[in-house]
Amino acid sequence: MPSFDVVSQVDMQEVRNAVDQANREAATRFDFKGTDSHIDLGTNELVLHSSTEDRLGALRQVLEEKLVRRQVSLKALDPGKVEEASKGAARQRIAIRAGISQEHAKRLHKFIKDMGLKGVTSQTQGDQLRVTGKKRDDLQAVIAACKADDFGIPLQFENFRD
Repeated sequence: MPSFDVVSQVDMQEVRNAVDQANREAATRFDFKGTDSHIDLGTNELVLHSSTEDRLGALRQVLEEKLVRRQVSLKALDPGKVEEASKGAARQRIAIRAGISQEHAKRLHKFIKDMGLKGVTSQTQGDQLRVTGKKRDDLQAVIAACKADDFGIPLQFENFRD
């Protein structure tokens, strides 16, 4: 029976490269001189530091440009609120979401079921979704419909088997 997996993954190597490029640009750009603007990469989060909130916003914009250029979806980022740091500086934490949460899995299940395709079922397997169906065309219709709809997370479709 044909099947495929719906996953939500982030290529952390590309994120690391984008952060390095953004830090390099912040170090050399004239409008960032003397602001001590930089980005720290943790395991599942980014921390942006700068001297003021507007420089922090500019740093975030530079980071987003670099991520988009490297084909990392901005839907995977979950920005927190801007915090006060030491010496009047500003800091912002941005979580990197990977995997499909239970809430998103339920929305995907309901979406696939509401399509009304005969013989198409879905089930959660950890942080991914397995969709099976009798016909390959029905599964391709599910993929096209999921790509067209916005679930708030980046979706990839893998492991298509006939």
